[in-house]
Amino acid sequence: MPGTRRNAPPSPAVAGSGTTAAGPARRRGRPVRTAAALGGALLALTACSSTAPPPQASAVAESITLNVGTFGTFGYREAGLFAEYMAKHPEIVINEQATQDGKVYWNDLSGKLRDGGTVADIQAVEVGYIAEATGPLADRFTDLRTADGVDPATWLPWKSAQATTPAGALLGLGTDTGPMAVCYRKDLFRKAGLPTDRDAVGRLWAGDWSKFVDVGRRYKAAAPAKTTFTDSAGGLFNAVLSGEPRQFSTADGTLDYQDSPGVKKAWDIAASAARGGLTDGLQQFTADWDDALYLSSFATVLCPSWMTGVISQYAGDRGEGLWDIAAAPVAGNWGGAFLTVPKAARHPKEAAALAAWLTAPEQQAKVFTKTGNLPSADAALRLPVVQDATNAYFNNAPTGRIYAAAARTIRPAPIGRLDGVVKAVFTDTALLDVERNGTDPKKAWNAAVRQISEQTGG
Repeated sequence: MPGTRRNAPPSPAVAGSGTTAAGPARRRGRPVRTAAALGGALLALTACSSTAPPPQASAVAESITLNVGTFGTFGYREAGLFAEYMAKHPEIVINEQATQDGKVYWNDLSGKLRDGGTVADIQAVEVGYIAEATGPLADRFTDLRTADGVDPATWLPWKSAQATTPAGALLGLGTDTGPMAVCYRKDLFRKAGLPTDRDAVGRLWAGDWSKFVDVGRRYKAAAPAKTTFTDSAGGLFNAVLSGEPRQFSTADGTLDYQDSPGVKKAWDIAASAARGGLTDGLQQFTADWDDALYLSSFATVLCPSWMTGVISQYAGDRGEGLWDIAAAPVAGNWGGAFLTVPKAARHPKEAAALAAWLTAPEQQAKVFTKTGNLPSADAALRLPVVQDATNAYFNNAPTGRIYAAAARTIRPAPIGRLDGVVKAVFTDTALLDVERNGTDPKKAWNAAVRQISEQTGG
């Protein structure tokens, strides 16, 4: 998602099992942007928590400082995990080096990895860039399969597969995921004569994104004035493609979007919705899109788990209780990240142990209660604190149950290092051309192919 847009704070509290969980503060996508200002490039976390006792003078001389490079909000500081780990390991001091813009973060990190620059002991990697980490940069990262505390079976199988090289090395430990749902306005659905109960709404389009477009046509036939069915053709394209086992690249990472059944399906469905006047012609995460959320100009947003925080921020108080969440037609994933240990880390053994602890189910659940970042560990998804979570802003929707169920049924897809380039052309240029200018989808597709060829050199 564009790194230029302003940052969004966490969404309102999410209740469940006697706990609260703020909505996701770290957005996922192309390129990643933060949703909460972190301030400062370096956070000395020993000064952030009263739970971590100050080390004695003799201990300071023997301490090991672990630098942790992150982007956006991973929730470890917010959940008190850094302080907890230092209390258990008094010889460890943790410094979080936090960058707001995810694309800037990755460009800096990948450049240092290629050129032999100084890197942190732990470096977070967003899913959109993990193919570079497991491909061209694989020899710069530590294989974590045999690290203390690491069991590859901890994470959902498709999550671990994303961070595994063709040779079988596990280079990243999963943090969170972005399973897909549909956020919808109950009041607008009611005015258009559609069901409003979340289970009934989900049944309208269950199993097929084409049914989602059919519902959009029903909505348009009786739509409240100055509203459209969904926000953007680009968002619909992303949602459809997220559930497809074949996306932009082949299993070996080769870019092959022109022959991909998943890309063709996503394009046809999104272009059909755009041509049918079902989309609002907006580019997601721009100021115009934010304003349209506030003004209630569309009835649905394709909604990975982190999107709930974005909606509640920009729809504001006037939208609370009017939005709800239904299951998506097909499960898909948009977002997520990993913790890696570069081979150039100063303390690789200690860094691997910390990364394993931070991504263990118990810690993932603690992060969920503070930031809403949905766990990628299967055991964490089954915990009551996740399963019983609800979101008051979205009419007390059972977000934990909805998103955890989607996460378990996601079909894995190969990820290529140029996927983000291709996606941006389709969503931010080609489909917008269809929406705003009425361009014939075939002509827009051909223009996209030419632009992608220019940008990728092939």
